[in-house]
Amino acid sequence: MPAQISYPGVYIEEIPSGVRTLTGVATSITAFVGRAKRGPTDKATMINSYADYERLFGGLDLNSSMSFAVRDFYRNGGMQALIVRLFNAGDDISTARITVDNVVLEAASPGKWGNHLKVNISHDDDAATDVAERQGLDVTDLFNITIEDGNTGASEVYLNVSVVEGPRRLDKVLENNSDLVRVKSLPASPAARPGDGEYEVADADKATDGQALTKTDFTPADGQKDKKGLYALEQADLFNILCIPPYKDTDGEPNRDVDVSLIGDAASYCEKRRAMLLVDSPSDWTSKTKAVEKFTDSGTDHVGTRSKNAALFFPRIKQPNPLRDGQLEEFAPCGTIAGIFARTDTQRGIWKAPAGMEATLKGAQGLSVMLTDAENGELNPLGINCLRSFPVIGRIAWGSRTLRGADILADEWKYIPVRRTALYIEESLFRGTKWVVFEPNDEPLWAQIRLNVGAFMHNLFRQGAFQGTTPREAYFVKCDKETTTQNDIDRGIVNIVVGFAPLKPAEFVIIKLQQIAGELEV
Repeated sequence: MPAQISYPGVYIEEIPSGVRTLTGVATSITAFVGRAKRGPTDKATMINSYADYERLFGGLDLNSSMSFAVRDFYRNGGMQALIVRLFNAGDDISTARITVDNVVLEAASPGKWGNHLKVNISHDDDAATDVAERQGLDVTDLFNITIEDGNTGASEVYLNVSVVEGPRRLDKVLENNSDLVRVKSLPASPAARPGDGEYEVADADKATDGQALTKTDFTPADGQKDKKGLYALEQADLFNILCIPPYKDTDGEPNRDVDVSLIGDAASYCEKRRAMLLVDSPSDWTSKTKAVEKFTDSGTDHVGTRSKNAALFFPRIKQPNPLRDGQLEEFAPCGTIAGIFARTDTQRGIWKAPAGMEATLKGAQGLSVMLTDAENGELNPLGINCLRSFPVIGRIAWGSRTLRGADILADEWKYIPVRRTALYIEESLFRGTKWVVFEPNDEPLWAQIRLNVGAFMHNLFRQGAFQGTTPREAYFVKCDKETTTQNDIDRGIVNIVVGFAPLKPAEFVIIKLQQIAGELEV
């Protein structure tokens, strides 16, 4: 701001530099949507380790393929995950209840886990006297409550609470502090505190773990408006990868597949949120022949999408199941692949294909289908990413194409790293240029845009994200009177054009060997 000149002397003015640092967004926050033992439902919850998942959502569960997928994600290098727990109560009791004299408590979330809750009520009138005076209550209104999860050993203690109106009314205290219970109902009129003693869940009030999920649980009526099911992710500011582990029964086996129509809905949602969807190959793809037949079936869609924001991986992986005495079982690879994405982003950058000898499938002891080079050569041109097993190297991801990656399509978004790099740039620029809104739309603004967006792109160039040996070959940023005409200015529009030369993976390495004649001495 110009100095207000009023007396002879020296004045200091600070001049804005016009530099606004544009920061890149995270690249591998992975969202998982599915069934879990416990935890909040229809809520996007951020976790930073599998220990967080065990604490909040109950750990591995035979009814939850999501629990194994999240474990595989962290085992393979994942850092941050968003968990959306869905619950299908059916006609069962969904939430366990404990009747504590004149108060009814219920578990903080649905599921059988709540059946192990215990509540102990006690009081210490001498210790509560001062508290009662400060709260304007009678000392006989106050009591202590101890809540214990008999399954995990977790316990909570709340002192000097009451069932009457006051600063520490029981329902408000538990709502704001407890991870275990909530108040279902308080006495309708002022009543004495609950009687001292220990209370448990009665047989008639015990809950179940609900029924198998259906597509309706993922896409309920008004789900987008209410932010429920898959669309609970609207509560999250950002996610980059979406995994929907199998939940659908097939031939009597639970958690084998995902509804094809849900995959289509999820892919559309990922396009809206600038994220990638990882699609697991269906359980009936038990050979290369079946995979080709189902994928190329012109009469029925067995995949659900051909989105540029989705990628399909085949076959499934074999791992020991600790809940079944370590027996080998087949698991969907989406969690493992998401972990490889995250690991590759950290070690090499988002522009590196998450495939190759570094992309090992940690924890996998086998694959459901062993593919040969020739079979791989039939699947890769279709856009099916193969998981392979090689001697010494082990089990690795050996493909990096989107579902627009079929050779016949000749699509510009053929490769996963190219698509993910574009999504990263789009999201970063979307967030990093909001300061432009309502600024005067003329050359000074355009120059600032070129400066700041150009600095961001140049930083990526220096990290090796683009083709080319010079910035001119690697990227461009245009924002001037050619991109923004007077008509655009009159309509309040500023157009920024950003281009980049993407790095594309070397899928085929051709070595040409030639004999030469030895030099003859004369």
